[in-house]
Amino acid sequence: MKSLLFSRFLLLLPWVLIVIIVLDIDSSRAPLPALSPRGGAEGGSGGARPPAPRRRPEAALPTIYAITPTYSRPVQKAELTRLANTFRQVSRLHWILVEDAAARSELVTRFVAGAGLPCTHLHVPTPRRYKRPGLPRATEQRNAGLAWLRQRHQHLPPPQPGVLFFADDDNTYSLELFQEMRTTRKVSVWPVGLVGGRRYERPVVENGKVVGWYTGWRADRPFAIDMAGFAVSLQVILSHPKAVFKRRGSQPGMQESDFLKQITTVEELEPKANNCTKVLVWHTRTEKVNLANEPKYHLDTINIEV
Repeated sequence: MKSLLFSRFLLLLPWVLIVIIVLDIDSSRAPLPALSPRGGAEGGSGGARPPAPRRRPEAALPTIYAITPTYSRPVQKAELTRLANTFRQVSRLHWILVEDAAARSELVTRFVAGAGLPCTHLHVPTPRRYKRPGLPRATEQRNAGLAWLRQRHQHLPPPQPGVLFFADDDNTYSLELFQEMRTTRKVSVWPVGLVGGRRYERPVVENGKVVGWYTGWRADRPFAIDMAGFAVSLQVILSHPKAVFKRRGSQPGMQESDFLKQITTVEELEPKANNCTKVLVWHTRTEKVNLANEPKYHLDTINIEV
């Protein structure tokens, strides 16, 4: 009898030992922390990873409309190329390029086709009587851009988020400027470099409001600002359909004031660029080209567009 029990004990002993070992291993394992959806552990000194900031969908960004007057000259294509290289890096920008001409030129037409960004190509000539030295320039071209913009949006339901600014083709723009202007509620302003005979001109800001102008020419102007120094909400443009750049009675250097007086007041201006203390656009006019050795008649065996 004893030998029978002993033989059964020996038979069961290995299985008992296996069960004990398995239980011991399971009890020694520490519970794993729960994982957050992004793969980090919740709680503890490591803590959960902070949620990544949500990027604003590109489709939700207000469109920036840039009106650029341009005219035929030796540096025209070079100027437009530099400008296009900047605009191509800006999300949701629509370029309104307006030639001072009775018809679209082949040069600009080809350039627009290969520019690689949304672009509307318009043309309107400046009347000969307004081409005299000392008279305001690009009036008809800017007004043509405004007319196209209003016509495009007149049948669309509000709200239509967008921002308009006037981008002359001889200026240089920091990409940061477009981030600043995109939040314009009505009319925003900022400094401009290399203008008015000074290193820069700017709105003077106190307590977040424009109270004056740091300028080298006629500080008594209602808006002593360069054309490159402001942006306007699309809603403001659409709600003031008669606001245009005027020819009659307008003087050189007064076009900005004549236009802005129709849509806003100094008290309503929105200072950008760190309360107008940073220069993000420069009035960099291209040096006059030296073509003294250019032959009067075309002598090369091929014709190259410059």
